[in-house]
Amino acid sequence: MIFTVIGARPQFVKAAAVSRQFLQKGIQEFILHTGQHYDYKMNDVFFSELGLPGADINLNAGSGTHGEQTASMLTGIEKVLIEKKKDVKYVLVYGDTNSTIAAALAAAKLNIPVIHVEAGLRSFNRTMPEEINRVMTDHLSSVLFCSSDTGKKQLAKEGIQNEVHVVGDIMLDAFIVFGKIAAEKFSLNDILPAAVTKSYSLLTIHRPSNTDDKKQLQNILSALGKLSDTFVWPVHPRNKQVAESLQIPNNVKLFPPFSYFEMMVLLNNCNKVITDSGGLQKEAYWAKKPCITIREETEWVETLTEKRNILTGNDTKKIITAFNTNVNSTPWSDLYGDGTAADKIAGIIQKKL
Repeated sequence: MIFTVIGARPQFVKAAAVSRQFLQKGIQEFILHTGQHYDYKMNDVFFSELGLPGADINLNAGSGTHGEQTASMLTGIEKVLIEKKKDVKYVLVYGDTNSTIAAALAAAKLNIPVIHVEAGLRSFNRTMPEEINRVMTDHLSSVLFCSSDTGKKQLAKEGIQNEVHVVGDIMLDAFIVFGKIAAEKFSLNDILPAAVTKSYSLLTIHRPSNTDDKKQLQNILSALGKLSDTFVWPVHPRNKQVAESLQIPNNVKLFPPFSYFEMMVLLNNCNKVITDSGGLQKEAYWAKKPCITIREETEWVETLTEKRNILTGNDTKKIITAFNTNVNSTPWSDLYGDGTAADKIAGIIQKKL
């Protein structure tokens, strides 16, 4: 049995793609949801929209400091693993969240092999909690699936060379499959007010480096206020209170979190993307939308080609310059595989079982 641990919004999308392949190949899977994301639009609706099997157990970990949240999840995961250890062949984790590192630690200490999907990514910024989670999870894992050769080369530099597989990015699988479903299910008018649908760019801000310091967040918003476009900003529940305490420019429109399908429709109809998310950088690239990343570095370095993704940090002038930069509209190169990563991952795991 594969013991899959998920807990955050992007992981639901990734797990949906892989779980579909597990089902087709007859691979038994137990899904533990840590409850790291607990808002309806960031949790339950994902399961129903994506056709993801309901979690077999939910720890309801909720929010807290990194230490509190990780400790709570580690304790809960360990308890369930001990109960099911005789049936568990591998613990499978995705990405770089606190759910990921908690599961990897619990499994490793119980001598259960760990499978890490999205291995080898590095921003080389150790102030990011996600970077710590990535590095530790990779070094605890027995089987590692990389989105590109860049990840494989990085793991080799760190002495990890066995059972490293370049399979492409499962988010591309989801982008292709679920993008078509989203377009059939929703129109833009179903999601946004008519006044906004004419011209807008998509904005997401959630990283503590941008949201915990009000001055830095205000710098970002002030930059957007000087640009000639409307910005659609789905506000993460954790940041709702701080966002509402700032001076919001008239062209920045705040919304509750959108579902995954709604975000797909918004992405495919927007002008540009401004984000500090990792996943949205890739999705913007696949949707052929210019992206401005309000971070000083990115783990998705391949997206930086031809200024299709521009790093600005939260510097007001850099954000304005990047947004006004014209991007070459010639066909964009394929990045991160061909959309069959989930099938490759399930196939490799099937052989091991």
